[in-house]
Formats: sequence, structure tokens, C-alpha cells
Amino acid sequence: MTSRIPRDSRLRLVRPRPLAAAPAAIEQRRVRRPAPRPPEGTPAPAELAGMARSVLAAAARVARWADRALGPGGDSATADGKATLSDATARRAADALGLTVDQVCADWDTARLAGLIEVHGDSARPGWRLRAWDRDDSAVLRGWVALCDAWSLACPEPGDYEPAAVAEVVTAMPQVLSFLQLSAGPVPVPQLLDLLEQRVTELRTERCEVDYGPRPDTPAVAPEPRPAPAVDAPLRPLLDWALRALASVGALTYGDGQATLTPLGSWAVWVKLEQICVAAQSPAGNIEQGAEDMLRGCARLRPAAARAEYRAWLAARPVGSAVTELIAAARGEDALLRGLAFEALRVVGGPAEPEVRAALDEPTLRPYALLWLAEHDGVDPEDAHEVLTREEATWLWVDTAAAVADHGEAPLLLRHLETAVQPTVPALLDEVRAVGHPRTVQVLVALAAAHPDPAFAKAVRRAAFQVHTGG
Repeated sequence: MTSRIPRDSRLRLVRPRPLAAAPAAIEQRRVRRPAPRPPEGTPAPAELAGMARSVLAAAARVARWADRALGPGGDSATADGKATLSDATARRAADALGLTVDQVCADWDTARLAGLIEVHGDSARPGWRLRAWDRDDSAVLRGWVALCDAWSLACPEPGDYEPAAVAEVVTAMPQVLSFLQLSAGPVPVPQLLDLLEQRVTELRTERCEVDYGPRPDTPAVAPEPRPAPAVDAPLRPLLDWALRALASVGALTYGDGQATLTPLGSWAVWVKLEQICVAAQSPAGNIEQGAEDMLRGCARLRPAAARAEYRAWLAARPVGSAVTELIAAARGEDALLRGLAFEALRVVGGPAEPEVRAALDEPTLRPYALLWLAEHDGVDPEDAHEVLTREEATWLWVDTAAAVADHGEAPLLLRHLETAVQPTVPALLDEVRAVGHPRTVQVLVALAAAHPDPAFAKAVRRAAFQVHTGG
């Protein structure tokens, strides 16, 4: 680039960098704490992965059959758009694999929960974990953890209980599992039942569901007879259901009136607790913050450390509300938080898809949502930007530049200039002006101030003035 002829200047073409690269470039040095060690006696990761492969062997078999027989994007796989396997496909799989239709349906559900199969409407395709199943132990373990997190879907819950009572037990079970992990051995069911009842009582007290009854000095008024609510029914059947469901996913063994965590289950509980402790020890106390403050706390972390924070933050709240919070944070004015919110949504994975797909209708979020969906569908992250139109790519470039201008330094902004898809500076300026990003003027002014070439800076300032005046 010469200093006198900016109109012919060429921008070196490089792949667009994701917004997550911005905080990595401006991070401050942090004191690294030693990697925590799992409890003594925990098997090595390779051995744990072997256990997980054994638990999920039947599910992986059905997933591989679906990959061969249905093919990526094959139709007629599901019956109702809700991931229920169609009768015809279940019979085909049963005949091919020598199983019953019920076994195929059960293994299909397990494969779906573990991320071995991804279902979109009537189409099914292999998940990325199936592709990495034989070579990537971490992918196998993450798949099993996903299944373990969804234990309440593994077995039908008792039908005569109110949903509120079932939800209370699901909410209380992490404390029961932590107790099992600390016990490091068999625990009698009555002892677990006492703990469950205490935790459910705490949950009801937190919601002020306390039945004070009539006071002694107040005339009692006979209430209208009504059946006792199911929420007050004994919890033993629900504990039995929860333990059987956790046993079915390989987290514990259950029989002879006692329960014991398996090595996989003990490791999973330790991982959850460690994630929460790491986040709780962070300077910003991220685990207790809302999504926006949590993302700000993660802005200067390395990508791996930030992902650990996201996982811990997500582990401490229901997935649905967490996704809603992250989408709301992405709608704000801070472009850096927008990119970080979608990085956190990548950690969420499949459960975030409906809300991310809905974000396609919002111009501010659309480029991020398109990239998220492309990567979720298995597109290589390096090639995901190809799903964007030229206008969407330019809008994202300006949005990323706004994040760099707000939170980065001049050299980073200049490096970002090299990622533009336009081959010349005039083309870049023309398309940036046309895209209508609300931060266009500020981005161009910051770029002009950072660039060492006076002629380039003059051209960019002129473009900023024209956008400002509507010229």
C-alpha cells in the first residue's frame, strides 16, 4: 500500500477471525493455578472413556446404522418433528440389527441425548461425536456427560405425581449425588431418602410454601374438603425412579436397598463441582452473575478458561433460562458481549438451537446465528463464514471492529482490517457505508486514528463524515 494512491490499495485476504479472538488478543497475564486433580482412585481419562463407550455401545450402533441407511439429511427418519423415531424407520433398523423395535427406539433416544444423532424436524444426521467416537476420548466423555445430565429423560417418571413434585426431585438430586460421591461407597436408600426429603423441604421453604395452619387463638374455619395435593405424597417412589434412571445411564448401581456411584458417576460429580468452584473463585464471581456480567468477567480470559467459566455458569442454572439470558445479552449494544454470548451458546450445544434459529429474524443477531447453526450442523468452523452473504459478512466485520475499537488496541484493529472480504479499500468503504451498521461512524473514526498511512486515514475519515452527514 502506498501513501498516495489509496483507491488502488489492496487488502490482504485472510479468513475472517471469530469475535472470540478479540479478547484473546487483549487479555492480561493471569496467574495460572495448577490443574485440579480428581479424587484418588479415579481411573485415567482413557479408562473412563472406555467405560463410557461400553455404556453407549448400543446407542452408537444404532447411530452408525442411521448414518449408513439414512445418510446425512435423510428424510422420513422421525414421525412428528420431535425426534420420535418413525415406525417404518424403527422396523428397518430392528430388522437390520437383529433387535426389537422397542430396543431400537430406546437406543435411538439414548443416542440423541448423547449427541450421537442430531434430529431437525423429519431429518436425522450423525452428530460430530459419532465422527470422533473411536479417536477422541474427550468427545466420548462429553457425550456421556450429556446423557447423564439428561438422566430424568432416560426413564418414564411415575404418572401419578404432579410435575412440580418431579421437578423438585430433579432439582434436589445433585445434592444426593454429591453425598454419594463423598461417601465413596454404598449408601442405604433410607439415608438417601432422608437427604432428599430435607432438600425438598428447603426448596419449598425458599418458595415460602409453609403451611402454618390455624393459630390457637383464632377460631378454626372448617375448609372445604379437597384431595391432598400430589406434591405432598411420599418421595420414596420418586427417589426410586431417580436412582433407576441414573443407573440406566451408568452413573450408579442400584440394588439390595443401596446405591453406589460408578467410577463414571463419581468423576462426573467431581467435574461439576470443580467447574462451579473454579467459577466461584474467579475475581468477578461469575457463577453468581447474570449473563451480561458473566460475559464481561470472561472477556479477558483465554478461550479455554472462558469455556470453563461458561460451563460452570451453565451448570448452576436451568439450560432454558440460561439460553434466554445469553440471547438477551447478545441483543445489547456491546458487540464484544454479542460474540461472547454466542461462544457460550456453542458450549450449550443442541438445546440452544431453537432460540438461535429464532434469532435469524433479528438483523443484529443473524450473522452470529448463521455461523452458530452452520457449525452446529457440522460445517468446519474455518469454512462456516461461507454461509454468510456479502452484506452479512460486512455487517459482522463492522460489528467485530466495534468490539475491537471498544475493548482492544490499535494494532488489533489494524489486523482486523486485513480480514475484510472486500479486495480494495474503496470497495470496503463503499460496502461498510451501505450496510447501515449503527456503529459505522465510530468504527471508521477509530480505524482512521489507528492507521499510520495519512492518505488511508484521510480517505476513511472522509467516509466517516459522509456516513455521519448522510452523504
